[in-house]
Amino acid sequence: MMGCWVSRFSIWVLFVLNLAFCSRGFDPVDQYYINCGSSGDVTVGNVTYAADRSASKYLSTPRDILADPNLNDESLFSTARIFTGPSRYTFPIKRAGRHWIRLRFNPFVYQTYDMNNAIFSVFSQKNPLLSSFTPNRNSTTVKEYSVNLTSGDFILTFSPSENSFAYINAVEVVSSPDDLITDDASLYSPVGPFVGLLTESLETIARLNMGGSYISLANDTLGREWVPDSNYLSQPDLAASVSKIPAVRYPPGGASPETAPPTVYGTCTKMKSDDDPRSDFNVTWHFRVDPGFRYFLRLHFCDIISTSANQLVFNVYIDTSLVAPDLELTTETFGQLATAYYTDFVTPLMDKNNLTVSIGPSPQSSYPDAILNGLEIMKMNDSRGSLAGLLVLPAFSGSKRIKLGLVVGLSVGLSIVIVVILLLVYRRRKRQERIKYLKSWVPFSVNGGGTSHSTGSKYSTGTVLSVAPNLSYRVPFLAVQEATNNFDESRVIGVGGFGKVYKGELHDGTKVAVKRGNPKSQQGMAEFRTEIEMLSQFRHRHLVSLIGYCDEKNEMILVYEYMENGTLKSHLYGSGLPSLGWKERLEICIGSARGLHYLHTGYSKAVIHRDVKSANILLDENLMAKVADFGLSKTGPDLDQTHVSTAVKGSFGYLDPEYFRRQQLTEKSDVYSFGVVLFEVLCARPVIDPSLPREMVNLAEWAMRWQKKGQLERIVDPNLAGRVKPDSLRKFGETAEKCLADFGVDRPSMGDVLWNLEYALQLQEAVVENDPEENSTNAIGQLAARLEASGDSVARLEASGAVDDISGVSMSRVFSQLVKSEGR
Repeated sequence: MMGCWVSRFSIWVLFVLNLAFCSRGFDPVDQYYINCGSSGDVTVGNVTYAADRSASKYLSTPRDILADPNLNDESLFSTARIFTGPSRYTFPIKRAGRHWIRLRFNPFVYQTYDMNNAIFSVFSQKNPLLSSFTPNRNSTTVKEYSVNLTSGDFILTFSPSENSFAYINAVEVVSSPDDLITDDASLYSPVGPFVGLLTESLETIARLNMGGSYISLANDTLGREWVPDSNYLSQPDLAASVSKIPAVRYPPGGASPETAPPTVYGTCTKMKSDDDPRSDFNVTWHFRVDPGFRYFLRLHFCDIISTSANQLVFNVYIDTSLVAPDLELTTETFGQLATAYYTDFVTPLMDKNNLTVSIGPSPQSSYPDAILNGLEIMKMNDSRGSLAGLLVLPAFSGSKRIKLGLVVGLSVGLSIVIVVILLLVYRRRKRQERIKYLKSWVPFSVNGGGTSHSTGSKYSTGTVLSVAPNLSYRVPFLAVQEATNNFDESRVIGVGGFGKVYKGELHDGTKVAVKRGNPKSQQGMAEFRTEIEMLSQFRHRHLVSLIGYCDEKNEMILVYEYMENGTLKSHLYGSGLPSLGWKERLEICIGSARGLHYLHTGYSKAVIHRDVKSANILLDENLMAKVADFGLSKTGPDLDQTHVSTAVKGSFGYLDPEYFRRQQLTEKSDVYSFGVVLFEVLCARPVIDPSLPREMVNLAEWAMRWQKKGQLERIVDPNLAGRVKPDSLRKFGETAEKCLADFGVDRPSMGDVLWNLEYALQLQEAVVENDPEENSTNAIGQLAARLEASGDSVARLEASGAVDDISGVSMSRVFSQLVKSEGR
């Protein structure tokens, strides 16, 4: 009895500590809560909504109408502000980043204004949040958005439709934690990573507390509302609820109370299997969505039903796609039960108006069961930055409806005539433009060559981007439009800081990747120019080729050869793609090293990539590696200099610490980043993973500890178990370790890295006959000297520009012949 009492007491202590942690909560820098139309403040939970008069300094409106029908009612939704013309709130933003935007509507009748009939649009800055919107009649509507605000002021605009008005009962603009929504998630159709969430605006479609009750804004760590899942279940009789809120724990570096409170992670909906080991069904939730948008889904899990680790294994589905096969939660939480965990997904562009999420048993489980603790679904903005759905035509009664029908009928008839005429004119003009550019444009060969032009583009800011002669080839905007089907969202294959990347096909059948920047601002302009300048000079089989660029119509568009197999990163983790073999991984590393070695040595001045990472190594249909994304590249120091002084740029986790400290850039900064990539290839895990224990968060530091212990085999990707020869692993680990030396002077050149990787490949193929314990680095100079003497120096060939001459040479064969000729 005493042991049981102690156990229960411990659980309750843990629960109290969790609640204490939650109560401290996140302290938002920006906090605007307005009780619109009211003459006094209203407090809800720990939040005070300011009276409208005190918040009027933020508002610009042509007419001041405060709707306060009942002076004795001080509830949040009892008053409203009415707008008869375009009106806007301007909120000064103290700290850039993600903010919650919440709009609360509760219609009532005030004087001649019946809010049930209001029709209006709402804009965030200039991006539509709502179009021709009418809130629910006679009930409360809450619209919640997560928007990344970067400017000094946030402008929220209400625009009434013609002959109508707009209204609002309460407005919230509140900072949210920077790490609440990270930049990446998992795509499942097609499988791969989605990068670029930080730039997306999101609208909350559903936020469910599975198996639990309603959680009000006063009881959530970030003022969110969670609703029970019962109304969304397709077959409630197949589901059961479990509640063990006091047992919930949060892992260091993983889910936190801000991610979701203990009241979410402490309840779940599970399969109602009734102890039947033959149970084989799914529990499914249905949701209404708007076609033409992607959706961000966050699934919350916490194993509160198992009695021991590795007991619960199940499958998770989104629509018909298996997105998390054989999910075993204690594997994700390092053997700990009742530990909060979440995972994020992004849907493809939706072509229907419903979305389902399902859980079900896995064949790998000894007992059929599955759980889900919480679910958030958020709509992502489209290519125009809009979150607004389809326009809604308002319904009127009586004679107004007859008049409206007549007007609409005449308008539609006239519109059809105008559209037919414009279509004929457009087709004729388009045909002439197509003939014109087909005669004038011959695209670059993917392997090099082509004619160059000089051009300039004036951007909306007034800045002129001049592109010097002999830089790639200028592609007509019409050709880019046709290649991407007018930038069809279904063709988006990636999103980065510069913009979206589309898969396209030119008129001659050439597949291309089209990277489209944002021409409305200067962000990315320097990177645009750098990429054109760099890639127009370089032609190498292990560098992605630039086919052309387009700067017409205030655009910044780059057209590359299409790489069929995407990024190296997507083949290592997070995408569900088949695992790469060790030889394939070595060959990919070797190819990447060749590309970087060419950048460092192929011209009179070295070119430093500055953003070497697995996401910037692309794979073609044969898994041949090519280095990509040269927007941050910089030419190296002159012969009489040791470094280039420049502001630090790069990707977190790959950044050279010496470059970071001293802001002095050399080729050895690329070598350091490449060393991180080598460990990433070996371990198949992210370079920074906050969900892991503290000592494992940083891949480079963690892997170096095991390398120095001489036990690198303990952290090798489990998919490579028994497939890596010890000598090959030893040489690979030595190479990565040397790349990650604290000081650049102690790191090898990219040429030495390349030779060591070739040597590791030879050791794997058991061709080399010398003592495997011999340090091959000492032999590199001898081997390179023999190459030089025989006239086959790779560096010399690359420096002379004779890239195509060596493109078919197998470094493995050269290395093998040299080693054998020594009789070693």
